[in-house]
Amino acid sequence: MAQIAHFPTDDEIDNQSQMDGSLTSLDQLKLGARARISAIDWSLLAENDASRLRHFGFDEGVAVQPLHLGPFGRDPLAVRVGRMTVAIRRSHARAVSVIPEAA
Repeated sequence: MAQIAHFPTDDEIDNQSQMDGSLTSLDQLKLGARARISAIDWSLLAENDASRLRHFGFDEGVAVQPLHLGPFGRDPLAVRVGRMTVAIRRSHARAVSVIPEAA
């Protein structure tokens, strides 16, 4: 009898990452660290800010990597989203939950 492979559901992945303590917000991710977006709390963002992030490609499952901090107050944050680099405010990055990828 052939065994059927088990692929974890999104809920199982999110639960596992929370148990590992690896779930963090994008603004807390170390520069250069790669991660995948787990969730975005759109309610923390103004409608126009949420629309801007969506246009930049922010969505669950997308690869992100913080690259640089701004010179004053560490704002804005330069982030690679997929293959594009964008600048976002740290307050907006705080609404983005990510799961760091293994190095």
